[in-house]
Amino acid sequence: MNNDESEPPVLLLVSSSGGHLAQLLALRSWYEKLPRCWVTFDTPEAVSLLAGEDLVPAYHPTTRNIPNLLRNALLAWRVLRRRRVAAVITTGAGVAVPFVVLARLRRIPTVYIEVYDRIDTATLTARLCRPFLSAMLVQWDEQRRQYPEATVVGTLL
Repeated sequence: MNNDESEPPVLLLVSSSGGHLAQLLALRSWYEKLPRCWVTFDTPEAVSLLAGEDLVPAYHPTTRNIPNLLRNALLAWRVLRRRRVAAVITTGAGVAVPFVVLARLRRIPTVYIEVYDRIDTATLTARLCRPFLSAMLVQWDEQRRQYPEATVVGTLL
């Protein structure tokens, strides 16, 4: 697929599997009528939850795994080059970093939604992505202590 004007722009929804994916899935009513593409791990749970969706498998594990960070950076470069991406939306974790950085460098809007279970401290992924974000969203008022610029959207789950 080429990045040409005849293709409609897509939302690129990026997350690790498990709870991060569940939080993006909770936004379904917001994106269900929009063209979209998912980037997550090729786990049985994720494949089942995203059956029928456009899914690009990412490399895992990502936590402090430099080879997979590099593989996911190459994957992000390919995906962002081949598709018309309207925006990158992510809840983390590590797989999000190369997609957010490269999208921002391509002037594609980037939105990070901090996970609901990190109230008192910032996640490593959010700290790494923060300089490259168009918008930072949080689920609790208390999370604004770490992210004063964030918009509180309420809990997703």
